[in-house]
Amino acid sequence: MHWIDWLVITVPILIVICVAIKAQKHVHGVADFLSAGRVGGRYVVSVSVGMASMGLITLVGMAEMYYNSGFAIQFWSSIYLPVGFLMGLVGFCTYRFRETKAMTVGQFLEIRYSKSLRVTTAVIQAVSGVVNYAIFPAVGARFLIYYLDLPMNFELLGLTFPTFGCVMFAFLSFALILATLGGQVTAMVTDCVQGLLGYPMFLVILAFLFWKFSWGGEIAPALVNRAPGHSFLNPLEIENLRDFNLFYVFVGVSGMFLGRLTWGGTQGYNSSAKSPHEAKMGNLLGTWRTAFTDLMCVIIGVVAFTFMTHKDFAQEAHHVRTELAAKTISDVGGNAQFSEKRERLLTEFSAIPPRERFSESYETQAAYDAENADPFVAKADAILAGGNAAERKCAQTFRTIYGQMTVSLAMREILPTGLVGMFCALMIFLLVSTDTTYMHSWGTIIVQDFVVPLRKKAFTPKQQIRALRIAIAGVAAFAFIFSNTFAQIDFILMFFAITGAILAGTGAVITLGLYWSRGTTAGAFAAVVSGALIAVGGIVCQQLWASHIYPALESAELVPALSNALNAITSWTSPYIVWEVTPKKFPINSQEILFMTNAFSLLLYIFVSLKTCKQPFNMDRMLHRGIYAAKSDVPAPKRIKKIVAAPGAIMAFFRSRVLGIDEHYTRGDKVIAWAAFLWSFGYVFGLCFCGALLWNQFSPWSAEGWSRYFFVTVFLGALILGTVFCVWFTIGGIRDLRALFHDLSNRSRENVLDDGRVEGNVSVVDKE
Repeated sequence: MHWIDWLVITVPILIVICVAIKAQKHVHGVADFLSAGRVGGRYVVSVSVGMASMGLITLVGMAEMYYNSGFAIQFWSSIYLPVGFLMGLVGFCTYRFRETKAMTVGQFLEIRYSKSLRVTTAVIQAVSGVVNYAIFPAVGARFLIYYLDLPMNFELLGLTFPTFGCVMFAFLSFALILATLGGQVTAMVTDCVQGLLGYPMFLVILAFLFWKFSWGGEIAPALVNRAPGHSFLNPLEIENLRDFNLFYVFVGVSGMFLGRLTWGGTQGYNSSAKSPHEAKMGNLLGTWRTAFTDLMCVIIGVVAFTFMTHKDFAQEAHHVRTELAAKTISDVGGNAQFSEKRERLLTEFSAIPPRERFSESYETQAAYDAENADPFVAKADAILAGGNAAERKCAQTFRTIYGQMTVSLAMREILPTGLVGMFCALMIFLLVSTDTTYMHSWGTIIVQDFVVPLRKKAFTPKQQIRALRIAIAGVAAFAFIFSNTFAQIDFILMFFAITGAILAGTGAVITLGLYWSRGTTAGAFAAVVSGALIAVGGIVCQQLWASHIYPALESAELVPALSNALNAITSWTSPYIVWEVTPKKFPINSQEILFMTNAFSLLLYIFVSLKTCKQPFNMDRMLHRGIYAAKSDVPAPKRIKKIVAAPGAIMAFFRSRVLGIDEHYTRGDKVIAWAAFLWSFGYVFGLCFCGALLWNQFSPWSAEGWSRYFFVTVFLGALILGTVFCVWFTIGGIRDLRALFHDLSNRSRENVLDDGRVEGNVSVVDKE
């Protein structure tokens, strides 16, 4: 890279380091380390959560999804936005959780159910979260090695070191220092600063892509040339898409309700806001922020697909594929046992010529595959897939990593000097912000929800912070070891789904536990344990399918019988759920396993709870309402219980129940709420989604019509939204950062009881 690129990378990182050093001086107790003193404003919470939630791995995973599905799946995914806004407007789960004053989800589970459930769930949550996080360093290290074109090994002082392990160690160490310096204070502050620096970078890169690529001359034609039923433009012609289709979106929407607070990766932010209202507003603003970053992922994936498949970029795309294939086989096949076939593949990769034939349309899937099948992947399959179990596993991993890194290398070739460094800096921000937040969150769960409840004698604040730091370091160490040994064989987002499914049973327990007084501990145990068992079974089958399970079925001549049985089961769900038995991949994908886990655990929780409930739970006590409200608590918002046929009453009901407006809302808050509703439901859902579907029912659009639609709604929409968002959130973020430092500096004293313990179904801090 050019020295300008290195300068663009280095300066922002130095700024983040300086801010982290300043932030850690404000950590004086457990509440600061766990929840940033509970003084976070809406913008600092929103920007920080957005940066931590996105992450390098999520951007790579989403770009990978859109590279394989185009705008068609983005159209259906837009349903996430109005659902997310509605949940943000009414404060679904987040408001009530903040009212409980719990620092962690585990603490809430002990308040609502029992200590034994808190400990059991902590084990399941920690296993799920740590395993899920443990591939983050691998994806981040691979991105940097591939993007910066680093060698797979290097020599120092006469010794040979693996670049992969060294890069992982370097960035894990940097993130670990940030996470342990000041816990949630440094994590939130540095994430916020990285977000404020990163979002303008997104906008600059978007503007360049808008300038470089011709929509009508390059992007749209590349997206049109697809097989029947695999459209990248027409969302009504995607019936043959396998992994990322309508069922994928359906499971995602249902998971937004059941999994609202399930995932503990950013749990420190659930209790970091200065009030339930600020938590609610931060979540609402975060949904708006997510809309922009999601559009960026769509554009990056689609632009990379255009670059790699359009005839105008055939030579550049061939160069990317040749380099990518060589680096991938050196990466995943670097062991001595693959040396012979690795050298053979490297030779054959270099002999593959650039693509020359580019048809304008395809009548069948076979015709499309014959012309568009990647010759590098085909060559690796031909040489490795027919070998022993280790070679078949290597072939699976090659396909996964090759596809995973395609977008990254394409972006390096697309961007000019300066922007190459800017994109790298942005990805480093996403890498570090997620590492610090996830290390902190999973380490916190291990201590707060496993060690603290089982410990007979309470920690002193100093002991508890030391234990938290040790646990955070342990998470980092496990991630380093796991990333060095685990062979990834699926899409990143599918890996997220299957590891998240381990704790999917907790979703019903948390969501219904906040709203349904008849949920019982027995029902909660049934849901949590059954969900974990289903998910772990799915993971084992996926990992062992190609190397052990399928060969065993084949030798026993059971493949035809299994294939017929699965075809019969999915005959009524075709073409969106098709369980096809092949030697390469387990028939049931991760999103389908996640849905099974969610559905079974929800039904089991309700059934067992109804059978075992003897007395409704005291929700007012848990939520500190009514006679249980402390003098310092802000009263719970009043709700309209009855609708009368008067326009004023109907509007009041709408403001209260739909927009979530209550007495805590300022005039500016009301403007934000109305703007969020009108934009998400009026424009995105009403006009762009329902309007487009209705129009196509009577007058179906051509590919050109859908092309114009996505140009306006995605490309132009991202530019306009990104410009407004960058200015708005930069001003709000800077203001809230200053307020955060001021509030941390002027706190009266650290409440030593506020450490996450529970006694008598209330937080210990409430006893003060």
